[in-house]
Amino acid sequence: MLLIHTNMLISYFILTVKQIPLIILLNFSFILFSIGLVGIVWNRKNFLILLLCIELMFFSISLNFIFFSIFLFNFSGQILCLLVVTSAAAETAIGLSLLVTAYRLGNEVSYDSLISFFNK
Repeated sequence: MLLIHTNMLISYFILTVKQIPLIILLNFSFILFSIGLVGIVWNRKNFLILLLCIELMFFSISLNFIFFSIFLFNFSGQILCLLVVTSAAAETAIGLSLLVTAYRLGNEVSYDSLISFFNK
């Protein structure tokens, strides 16, 4: 019974997404990517916000894979989306471990403290 409901929900989602033109969905993804890029360029103080902006960029890339997968009836985009999410999770784990290490050594969390940490 649950499988029938999930299949109906997935088919409703695909029909709903297909009613929206592809250019609008790509513009949404481009706006998310631009916000992440601007956050990386303008933010040089807080390393945590820098990680969040990179995650936002990864999310917009995976949305592109999903949108093209739905519109082209090809599931390889969804598989690539899983790969992007996996690599983003690994990147976040490494970044947070660097963040904890820098905080333990210097009691400060900033981009400049991480650069000085690697130059020692």
